[in-house]
Amino acid sequence: MADVLSTKQRRRCMSRIRGTDTGPELLLRKAIWIKGYRYRVKSTLPGKPDMCFIGQRLAIFVDGCFWHKCPKHFVTPKTRTEFWVDKINKNCERDKRVTKELQESGWQVLRIWEHEIKEDLPACVNRVEALLNQ
Repeated sequence: MADVLSTKQRRRCMSRIRGTDTGPELLLRKAIWIKGYRYRVKSTLPGKPDMCFIGQRLAIFVDGCFWHKCPKHFVTPKTRTEFWVDKINKNCERDKRVTKELQESGWQVLRIWEHEIKEDLPACVNRVEALLNQ
């Protein structure tokens, strides 16, 4: 099926997709802040984690279901399939490489799917707390 939007409209829609400060990311950050934990958002660590707790050496990534190929929600796009599959597979490969690199340098890495935050925010906060209180 052809795209229902013109090229100009599609370009505008795609340009509005945020790479940082996404809704799920902000929800998690706010919930953790309310619990009294302080974190850094800007980081020079590999992969640029969405949040890091420097003292505890914990890096947290909030992965979008589409962009990081969530096993529960990912659906292969019907248009430009080869382009999207290649792009998303590269994202997944980079995620694995970054996770390994951080772990090898002594960091704990927590990856949380955006749907987990939307479905059960308290459980996500508990996962973060458990790692912080080890």
